[in-house]
Amino acid sequence: MNPEDITTVKSILSQPQKIAIIPHKNPDGDAMGSCLALYGFLKEMGQIAHVIAPNDYPKFLKWMPENDSVINFERENQKAVRLLEEATVIFTLDFNDLSRVGQMETALKAATADFIMIDHHQQPSDYAVVTYSDVSMSSTCEMVYNFIQFLGETDTITKDIATNLYTGIMTDTGSFKYRSTSSKTHRVVAELIDRGAENMEIHRQVFDTNSPSRLHLLGVALSNMVILQEYRTAYITLTQEELDTYDYKKGDTEGFVNYGLTLEGIIFALIFIENKEEGIIKISLRSTGDFSVNDFARNHFEGGGHINAAGGRSELSMEETVMRFNKILKTYKSELNP
Repeated sequence: MNPEDITTVKSILSQPQKIAIIPHKNPDGDAMGSCLALYGFLKEMGQIAHVIAPNDYPKFLKWMPENDSVINFERENQKAVRLLEEATVIFTLDFNDLSRVGQMETALKAATADFIMIDHHQQPSDYAVVTYSDVSMSSTCEMVYNFIQFLGETDTITKDIATNLYTGIMTDTGSFKYRSTSSKTHRVVAELIDRGAENMEIHRQVFDTNSPSRLHLLGVALSNMVILQEYRTAYITLTQEELDTYDYKKGDTEGFVNYGLTLEGIIFALIFIENKEEGIIKISLRSTGDFSVNDFARNHFEGGGHINAAGGRSELSMEETVMRFNKILKTYKSELNP
């Protein structure tokens, strides 16, 4: 954040505000961690705040401090719309375009509040009075820590705030293994541990609580994996029927896409997941090195994200989507085999 933006935020928060804090649709650990941490911080500052999630999120995130305060826009629509109408300030966290909130988009566009964006994805839209955007950051949670630091308020970071920030940083860095994990990231994490974040317990809550059905679904996913050595690529497909067979719950496929990258020589991995309710194939893309899955998703699958982690979608059938992907992949052979 530049000095002018810091001054603007300090001025805004120097007065009592009605604040709404919004993550993107299908929020992940970084989205919920940053929102819940900011919520805790704003409460410490004496502000009235609410976290409004566009829809539900995985069970493995619902242990997080302040989770019980989250308002689900789909389930509590009237309350959520009223709070957005009454809000004087709206923070949008871990996304940078209002289209990323699904059905909440209309209510956000109608809001008269001042918007403040905190996000680390590429190509931010211009809708906020303050835009704190930095694509070099490991996570939005690291940015929220910086935000608190810019305001000179790190002493307000409680154990609960530290726990939520640590969770988001850990999940968005792949447990600190992605290239966006900097020495500064580790220093922030050390500070969060000093302030009470229990790293072993957080890791256990997020990664070590499987159901039998999820492990069976993982087995199906791995058996469906296709390895294209010529393109240093591996992809997984999961149909709606396969999801239903193993009692799929939101978040059950989290991390499945990364298994492809554990194979020797593979630098590009994807998972195609059918969602018949929405009529789409959801696509998660991961890479190592300099191959940009952000560009790949933006150019071909209505998506985007980061250089090594991105998402996309297709409105074709699973078979047609995979056929189209294989056709597109042929044009990237030189990039994948430099």
